[in-house]
Amino acid sequence: MAAIVEEALGTGRRKTSVARVRIRAGKGQIRINNRELDEFFVVPQDRNAVLAPLVHCEVRDSVDVHIRVHGGGTTGQAGACMQGIARALMKHDSDLEPKLREKTFLTRDARMKERKKYGLHGARRGTQFSKR
Repeated sequence: MAAIVEEALGTGRRKTSVARVRIRAGKGQIRINNRELDEFFVVPQDRNAVLAPLVHCEVRDSVDVHIRVHGGGTTGQAGACMQGIARALMKHDSDLEPKLREKTFLTRDARMKERKKYGLHGARRGTQFSKR
């Protein structure tokens, strides 16, 4: 039986988004940049991604989550929030780690945008071929 911490912090990253997550024991309130979850993430897919670690560990209604997220787009921010929540949950209650690992909530998604190369129009797109 692991000790449950009063307040736990976790940092999540995805693409160029960074989320700082603070978890406390509470009634299940989720605030992202001082806005409600439904107001911040309007796409259901992004909302489900943020809630996934809480639902999987069955702590959705027993913890309050406060998130500061910046950078990137909505999908990247949702992924960053998901990882941040998972890391904070692990610090909050270390018994949850195997549950979080089985769904890969703690794994950093390393896929980033490839940089543009000189002489090309993008990362790989070259100039248009002209026969004449």
